[in-house]
Amino acid sequence: DAADRKPVAPLSGPDLVTDQQLSLDDPRFQDKVVVVNVWGSWCGPCRGEAAALEQTYEKTKADGVEFLGINLRDDRASAKDFVADRNVGFPSIYDFDGATLAALTTPTSVVPTTVVLDRQHRPAAVYLRTVSADELDAMVKKIAAEDSGKQQ
Repeated sequence: DAADRKPVAPLSGPDLVTDQQLSLDDPRFQDKVVVVNVWGSWCGPCRGEAAALEQTYEKTKADGVEFLGINLRDDRASAKDFVADRNVGFPSIYDFDGATLAALTTPTSVVPTTVVLDRQHRPAAVYLRTVSADELDAMVKKIAAEDSGKQQ
């Protein structure tokens, strides 16, 4: 229920590709539904869901939706190759030690994890497993509509 949601702690860390600071407080994420995906290039299910995430990202970004990855316990070069090989268009925080993930307060042993934050950056849906494009798209649109006044 939206009334029971509480904002997440600020998420920030170095951008996987550029190494510049990346934060949920950045203007690109303000007033947007944000899909946070925890992944690693070493994670088989993450490789399997990468296309579904990118498909949903491309399909929903015009609806005020952004995606933010958190790359966990990974070799940076392997993670960059993962992003390039799969044409991932959204940024990821490089979080080798899990400090950024800890701020999200999700179980750190579950990878992949996908958390859909509403426009106030409060968790509205959590998937502690691989998510399909259809199920993520439906949830993202539902959450985007509740905060924008649009009905789905």
